[in-house]
Amino acid sequence: MPLFSLNGEVHPDGSRVAAAAAAVVMYGRNPIVSTKPKGKKTETEGTLQMDRSSKVMASLLLFLLVSASLLPQLSNSESDSYISATISTKGLSFAKDLIISQAVDSFVPIRIPDIKKSVRIPLVGEVHMTVSNVTIEAVNVSASDSTAAAGESGIVIVASGASAKLSLKWSYWYDSWFVTVSDEGIASVQVEGMELGLTVGMKNENGALKTFVSESGCYINDLDITMDGGASWFYQIFVDGFQDHIKASVESAITGKITEGAEKLDSLLQSLPKEVNLDDVAFMNVTFVNDPLFKNSAVEFNINGLFVSSERADLHNDHKILAENSVFLSDGSKMLWISLDEAVFNSASDVLFQAGMMHWVVNTVPEQFFLNTKTWRFLIPKLYKKYPNEDMALNISVTSSPLVKIGVGNIGATVNSDMLINVLDGNQTVPVACIAVEATVSGSVGVEGNKIVAKSELDDFSLALKWSNIGNFHLSLIRGAVRIFLKSICIPYLNSYLRHGIPLPIIHGFTLEDAYILMPNSRVIVGADVTYNRSIAAPQIRSFVYSSNY
Repeated sequence: MPLFSLNGEVHPDGSRVAAAAAAVVMYGRNPIVSTKPKGKKTETEGTLQMDRSSKVMASLLLFLLVSASLLPQLSNSESDSYISATISTKGLSFAKDLIISQAVDSFVPIRIPDIKKSVRIPLVGEVHMTVSNVTIEAVNVSASDSTAAAGESGIVIVASGASAKLSLKWSYWYDSWFVTVSDEGIASVQVEGMELGLTVGMKNENGALKTFVSESGCYINDLDITMDGGASWFYQIFVDGFQDHIKASVESAITGKITEGAEKLDSLLQSLPKEVNLDDVAFMNVTFVNDPLFKNSAVEFNINGLFVSSERADLHNDHKILAENSVFLSDGSKMLWISLDEAVFNSASDVLFQAGMMHWVVNTVPEQFFLNTKTWRFLIPKLYKKYPNEDMALNISVTSSPLVKIGVGNIGATVNSDMLINVLDGNQTVPVACIAVEATVSGSVGVEGNKIVAKSELDDFSLALKWSNIGNFHLSLIRGAVRIFLKSICIPYLNSYLRHGIPLPIIHGFTLEDAYILMPNSRVIVGADVTYNRSIAAPQIRSFVYSSNY
C-alpha cells in the first residue's frame, strides 16, 4: 500500500456523522402460526445459510471485540491511556457482513431435546405423542436485514427476517379396546420471520476485555409444519399439541447458543497477548484502561499504548492525558479511528535510547565529505597540524531521549547529541574533540499497512564545543560540513528507522486501507477502513470464525 503522508496540512474532518443505534422490538407481540398440511417451502432471496445463530452472533462479536481489544479509545478524564480508537457504525456493519458471508463455511446442525405430550380425544381416548430427533438444519439470515450498532449499555446485534429449516420424527400410540394403535413418520418445519437479538456488555478486568451477554432473545413469527404420513385426523391434533412447544424449543436453543458463543468469545479474548513487539528491545503495552464506552452509535476503548523495554517490568513516564486534551471521534465516514498521543512516540524514543540504540560510528561518508585531516585542514587547521593526513572517524551519541512534539498539522523532534571527532593514528583511535549538536527536525507521517511511518528532514541545528585536545577552533568554519553530514548521513540513517514504523495494535488478518491522518495538538489521528484476509489471520481468530463448535 503506498505511503499516504500529510505534509504539514490538517485534513478537514468535515461534519461529524452520528449514525442511529440499532433497535429491535422482540417481545410483546402475538405469534402467527400457520398450520398447513402440505404448505409450500418458502425460498428466501438474497440470504446466506449458516450453521446456527450463535455462530453468527459469536463470530461477529469476535471481530468487533478482538479488533477492539487491541484498538481502544480515550475517556474524558485523566488516565493512563495513550492510544485510543473508535469503531463507528460503518465498522460494525463491515464486521456483520464479513461474518455472515463466512458463516456458510461451517454449517453444523443444532439438536433440540425430544418433546412428549398426551392429549385426550373424544371417541379415541388418551393419545401419547412424541417428537424426537428435532434438528435445526439451516438458518438463513439476510445481510441487508441485520444490524450491529452501539446501544446504551453495549453492542446491540439484531438479525430480522431470518428463517430456519427443521426436521423431526413423530410418533403416537393409544389403546383402543384390546389393541394398541400406533403410527410414526417424519415432518419438516419451516420457520419464517425470525428475529434474533442480543446486547453484549464489556468491561475492563485486570487489563483484559471481559465480555458478557446482558440481554438476548429469539422471536419466531411464523411456523409451517409439513407432515409425511399419518392419519388425517392426527395432523391438526399434532399441530395444536406441538407448535408452541417447537417454537419455544427453537427460541430457547438459539438463545442458549448465543450465550455459549459469547462465553467462548470471552475466553478467547482473555487469552490474547497484552503486548505488541516493536523489536527485540521494546514492546507496546496494550492492556486496557477503564471500561469501554458506548455512545453516539460508536464503541470507544482505551489502552495504555506506551512502549516498554523488554528488560524492564514497567516504564515510568510523566506524560498524562488531561480532559481538555481528550478527543471523541464519531465521524462515520471511516470504520475505525485511532488516536495516538505524542507520549506513545516519546516512550518508543525513551526505550530505544535507554537500550543504547542511539549510538553509531561513522567512518564511511559521501565523497564530498572525506573523513581525513587533510580534507579538514581549512576547517580545523590545528587538527591537520597535529595529525597530518590521517583518517578520521566520527562517533555519534544521542545524549538524551529525543523529544517528539506534535502541533496542529505538524510533527517534529529535538535531538541532542555529542559528535566525537576521532583520529585513526596507526592502530589507535585518538579522541581529539567533542561537539554538542542540538538539531531540530520536522517530518510527515503516514500509514503503510498497519504501521505509522514517518519521514524527517533537518530544520536547524546549533553547535557547542564541549572539549578539545587541539585547542579552541571556530565552530562557524565547520558548520557547513556538519550540515552536509547531518543531511547526507544522519537524516537518511534516521529515516531508515522511521520507515520501519510503529505498529498499530491490530490483530493479524485485518488491514487498514484508504487511511488518512489528522494532527490536532499533541496527537496523531488515523481514520481508516478495514479489510480482512483469512490467509494471514491469527490462527485462533481463523479457527474461531470458520470452525467453532459449541
